[in-house]
Amino acid sequence: MNFQLTEEQLQIREMARNFTQKVLKPGVIDRDRDMIHPTEFLKQMGELGFMGMMVDPKYGGGGMDTISYAIAMEEISKLDSSCSVAMSVNNSLVCWGLEKYGNEAQKQKYIPKLASGEWKGAYGLTEPNSGSDALGAKTTAKLSEDGKYYILNGQKCWITNGGFADVYTVFAKIDGDKFTGFIVDRGTEGFTQG
Repeated sequence: MNFQLTEEQLQIREMARNFTQKVLKPGVIDRDRDMIHPTEFLKQMGELGFMGMMVDPKYGGGGMDTISYAIAMEEISKLDSSCSVAMSVNNSLVCWGLEKYGNEAQKQKYIPKLASGEWKGAYGLTEPNSGSDALGAKTTAKLSEDGKYYILNGQKCWITNGGFADVYTVFAKIDGDKFTGFIVDRGTEGFTQG
């Protein structure tokens, strides 16, 4: 078994390392202390391909392997955990879920903007009373009377990018104990952030 990194993987590591040292490092302590969301840096990371690394190129992603993704995550995590966590959520939880389970219209609408860094994604699973016990969640989803959409009722907490995201993957109970994810756009009627 060959444990050597490919030339492409080495280039990704170098690109991530350079970006981290030249762009993220200046002011990282101040941003962390002052709790400043790295919006500007996430956009730049999207332009470099870091926000949709494993996304299929037909949706604007890099089509890279998980080792390349892990290498980039490792380099960014060494210095700026805010950027690395936001990158991770966008790639692993939001883009991956949409690409795997979304319909084609959803993929076309959301993934290119998420992968480019134009939009940020958030993942709404955790609730005040259920933590990582997803089945203990209280958020519900009921089909509207006309059957055209679902109405979600509940509350989520500890959501990475929660106050800054453009699109949210929100999990809710449907029909009793069934559990499913919903795409919720920022600005949806009745949706508030706190």
